[in-house]
Amino acid sequence: MARDLTELDIKVLMLDGEHLAERCVVVALAISADGTKVPVGLWDGSTENKTVVRALLADLVERGLAFDDGLLVVCDGAKALSAAVREVFGDKALIQRCTLHKRRNIADHLPDKEKAWVDAKLVKAFNHADPGTGLRNAKSLAAQLDKNYPSAAASLREGLEEMFTVARLGLDGRLVRTLTTSNPVESMISIARATNRNVTRWRDGQMVLRWTAAGMLNAERSFRRIKGYKQMPQLVAALKRHAHPDTEPVGTAA
Repeated sequence: MARDLTELDIKVLMLDGEHLAERCVVVALAISADGTKVPVGLWDGSTENKTVVRALLADLVERGLAFDDGLLVVCDGAKALSAAVREVFGDKALIQRCTLHKRRNIADHLPDKEKAWVDAKLVKAFNHADPGTGLRNAKSLAAQLDKNYPSAAASLREGLEEMFTVARLGLDGRLVRTLTTSNPVESMISIARATNRNVTRWRDGQMVLRWTAAGMLNAERSFRRIKGYKQMPQLVAALKRHAHPDTEPVGTAA
């Protein structure tokens, strides 16, 4: 998993962790400007801590990952992932938290009788046509939960702004549904897990990395472009505007 990334026009990076043999392998799936998915990296550690993720991202940059024109990073709710992204990419990268992970995390803090109505409100907020209204509705829900379920409220508020990153870029439709969850990278991990399901004894970390990499490459053979790939030019343009806010668009000069 050391391919040259120089020629890949990567616009989206999806990060997730795979727990295997008492280790945590953080994996990276890239999506290029035409919607093609490419497994690009993995790094071994005991948890998804900032040091491990930072090392993975730094390795990607060293191998040619360009982000000067903007990059969208999709990850779960782990604070370490977001912190490492900001440290390596600075303000050129935008972070989208996985809405499915957020919903699951909040549900873990609720009794069964409360889960359905809370989740319905979350779905409505995250999918609202206006991200500003969706964010306000999510904050209102957190306020509702404060008294009886403060842990659920705190979980909802953590990283809440980053639930609406893709929507704030002005995207909609199938591409939004693809980029607001980590489903593509989780699907790759699922295939990788199936590849190594017959391994009964893990000798060391190198073996874990080799088998995980083999599973990722096996998954790549069945990859298709992401759902909503025809909207990728809109994402590319939006990321460039974010990365170069002081650049006047062509044709707007007086």
